[in-house]
Amino acid sequence: MTEPLLQVRNLTTRFRTERGEVTAVDNVSFDVAPGETLAIVGESGSGKSVTALSILRLIPNPPGRIESGQILFEGKDLVKMSDEEIRAVRGDRIAMIFQEPMTSLNPTITVGKQIAEPMNLHRGTAWEVALKTAGELLAKVRIPDAASKGSAYPHQFSGGQRQRAMIAMALACKPRLIIADEPTTALDVTVQAQVLDLLKELCRETNASLILITHDLGVVARYADRVAVMYGGRIVEQSSARNIYKNPSHPYTRGLLASVPRLDGDSSQRLVPIEGSPPDLTRLPPGCAFAPRCRLATDECRQVRPELRTVGTDHIMACIRDAAAVSPARSEPVNP
Repeated sequence: MTEPLLQVRNLTTRFRTERGEVTAVDNVSFDVAPGETLAIVGESGSGKSVTALSILRLIPNPPGRIESGQILFEGKDLVKMSDEEIRAVRGDRIAMIFQEPMTSLNPTITVGKQIAEPMNLHRGTAWEVALKTAGELLAKVRIPDAASKGSAYPHQFSGGQRQRAMIAMALACKPRLIIADEPTTALDVTVQAQVLDLLKELCRETNASLILITHDLGVVARYADRVAVMYGGRIVEQSSARNIYKNPSHPYTRGLLASVPRLDGDSSQRLVPIEGSPPDLTRLPPGCAFAPRCRLATDECRQVRPELRTVGTDHIMACIRDAAAVSPARSEPVNP
């Protein structure tokens, strides 16, 4: 069996705030295999982005800190690395694509130089060679007139081009793992598909693993191999993408799927939203965090905090209810 590239074990990340301590990531564990795409799914505030930032040790301290757990990448614990050691990993072995490229790119430096910088910093590549490679990367991510675009500034790029430039920067040092945090949030639907197709294609070419953070379940159906569903800072269900769509076991996963239109569904049926709002992480209930919004919740659900348990082959979920009773089967999505 192939050794996982990334192993996250019992990761807990907390923030001190004026309203109290917030456990943004609560005892989270998952693996990412070489060449695999793992989607981390959930509403805003579920802990997806903090999980990603924790992997790269980008949690601002204060007010945040990684409280406990292991993040094993290529067999080495990133949590125990010194600041110098983790800086050598960021942008080199692990790269990150942030939500909004306009706030991630330096407006005073040309795009080509920003793409070339990781190669110069991590690999000692001469600037002349790095800048030439940056132009080649811009062409690879299908930027029109790539040869001249390297000397342009971020504000001279469209939103889709800026996101492509961020992908080029992430690929500069041929990382083993790419973390894409809502990489298509500010893009229109057509450009979203182009950017995600490109990212997946480039990961296949380089055999890079991908962690795709998203709230868009359509994206998950098309691009992910495995899915981890997060709610209230915890993983509540995890399995293969096909299994999540065919046999969703947690009521929250079922709610997410029921609130999204499907091309193969009954067009006469109304979408069913999840009632209520995500939980306040400073005042989580004693039992299941989803219980206040769950139509199937019982008194036991409100008092007993469920632990992850096996409900099928490579399928775990955190709910005290019987998976068969909670989850009728769904038809599998058709991948384009």
